[in-house]
Amino acid sequence: MKKILTSIFLINIALAVSAQQIDFSLLKAMKPRNIGPGSMSGRVTAIAPVEANPDIIYIGAASGGVWKTENGGTTWKSIFDANPTVNIGAIAVQQNNPNVIWVGTGEGNPRNSINLGQGIYKSLDGGRTWKAMGLEKTITIHRILIDPQHPNTIYVGAMGNPFAEHSERGVYKSTDGGETWTKILYTNASSGVGDMVMDPTNPNKIFVNMWQMRRTAYDFKSGGPGSGFYMTLDGGKNWTKLDKNN
Repeated sequence: MKKILTSIFLINIALAVSAQQIDFSLLKAMKPRNIGPGSMSGRVTAIAPVEANPDIIYIGAASGGVWKTENGGTTWKSIFDANPTVNIGAIAVQQNNPNVIWVGTGEGNPRNSINLGQGIYKSLDGGRTWKAMGLEKTITIHRILIDPQHPNTIYVGAMGNPFAEHSERGVYKSTDGGETWTKILYTNASSGVGDMVMDPTNPNKIFVNMWQMRRTAYDFKSGGPGSGFYMTLDGGKNWTKLDKNN
């Protein structure tokens, strides 16, 4: 392969200079080298530290799994490779029991080479073992929030499949540690969660950015009636779409 690339390179030089004479012996030491693109798994999509011990950090890669450090980043260990997918979109640590880790699969950044997922996973032992907890049809999970006062209450923000319309998008909530899920915010089949944050002083107050978007093999459309900025004050029972008056 290297010989072929070198030959093509030399032929292009010869064509570029047309009738000019070239001393090809000057190029005999030239060797092809890889200048990109970089590895897809290099994109870090999620970072979650243990607040009581910030030397312990979890990161998720777009197609490189979940990695854990226990020494502030000096060394890292891959801890998610045994699962059906290593495409990661979100990580959350239960801070009052940091052995509980939630991982949402499927990259939530709808780029042209997005990596799709297979639902949400939970670990009870700091990432040594994992259990699938459903939401496989969400395709991509972009945010996970844990109620600090009631840690069995989990909110999941799904971006969904950027290449297709489907109803398994929006915000999901579980009050039993992920055994069952209820969809609590949905706008349309082309809109998913672009971002989601919880008021640190009031876990029932949550802000969600819904984003309507669609990718095809040849273009990208952003915006539409499904987009908007939403707020709930009661843990997702009721939502208000905020506008310029707010």
